Amino acid sequence: IYRYPQLVGVRVCLGIAEAGLFPGVAYYLSLWYPRNALQRRIGLFFGAATIAGAFSGLFAFAVSFMSGTRGLLGWNYVQIIEGIITVAVGLISFPILVDFPVTADFLTPEERAFVVWKKKFDNSSVGEEERFMVEHVYQAFTDWQVWIHLLIYISLVGPLYGITLFLPFGEFTTAISQLLTVPPYIFATIVLGLFAYYSDKVMMRSPFILAAQIMCLIGFSINIANVSTGAKYFGTFLIVAGSYAGFPGIVAWLGNNLCGQYKRGVGMALHIGIGNFSGAIASNIFRTQDKPRFILGHAIELMFVGIGLICLPITVVIYSRINKKRAHFMSRVADGLERKPSPEELRELGDRAPDFQYIL
Repeated sequence: IYRYPQLVGVRVCLGIAEAGLFPGVAYYLSLWYPRNALQRRIGLFFGAATIAGAFSGLFAFAVSFMSGTRGLLGWNYVQIIEGIITVAVGLISFPILVDFPVTADFLTPEERAFVVWKKKFDNSSVGEEERFMVEHVYQAFTDWQVWIHLLIYISLVGPLYGITLFLPFGEFTTAISQLLTVPPYIFATIVLGLFAYYSDKVMMRSPFILAAQIMCLIGFSINIANVSTGAKYFGTFLIVAGSYAGFPGIVAWLGNNLCGQYKRGVGMALHIGIGNFSGAIASNIFRTQDKPRFILGHAIELMFVGIGLICLPITVVIYSRINKKRAHFMSRVADGLERKPSPEELRELGDRAPDFQYIL
């Protein structure tokens, strides 16, 4: 690549290739793991990206010494080496990954039956709907959850893209700046693991997402202020940790509360696919002419966080009211005061069924 149009063309191809990766992986994991184990698995997958962010600075620093070899610059070798690794992992993964637990040859028949049973009846007393119908796509597009979760999603993915593109940090040499990116990502990986573990343990998503948003709020508030470089670096720790640690929880939360395989698949694709457009905004708000405080960029990121801080409690209140109404209805069913829906009706209703309880 020697010209800007070539760079744009290659970047578009890369975007097309990777667009379905994270939504696909998140949905794939939701087919295997019950609701109380999903965030740890998404966190493990996304934690790999956080670790990659931690070592990308070291990697770029090391590869920079290859600049000039065979007429190529250091960043050329970064792209070449990372591309080779990506292709190799893809080729290895293709024959290893299986579509569904029921087709997993590495499990015994008893293990397959257990995994299928545990997942199928995890969020429904009569089993999750597995047939494809066009109605499932329509339900995903018209479900209020998808759209309000989308706003919560951008409250952290916007800062995530922003801080990823904003780093390396500060007015230092390139080598020092690359090395300074390592500690925030290591800290973020630790926080991500703790959030994922305890979120699954207590079966709640919103408190940990709120904590992540508050971390981003404090971090961006420090960075937009006229304070020392050390204080801004501390704020960077909070932003990286908050955005990366809260991200798996947002994805797991919607996946937990959509019932029906195809509805969940479409809903999660909308959620992540549309939400990632905030990355297009984040990539253009930290302008060179705004140095050194980048007031515009940090202010827009604070706007993203503010949207999430408004939508999160609204979502929790709505979920709580629906859960309370459903619990009251099921108690009346138990007392013989209401007709209990048939298994077919419950299965078709999915997350709208009266026996389905939303995770908060």
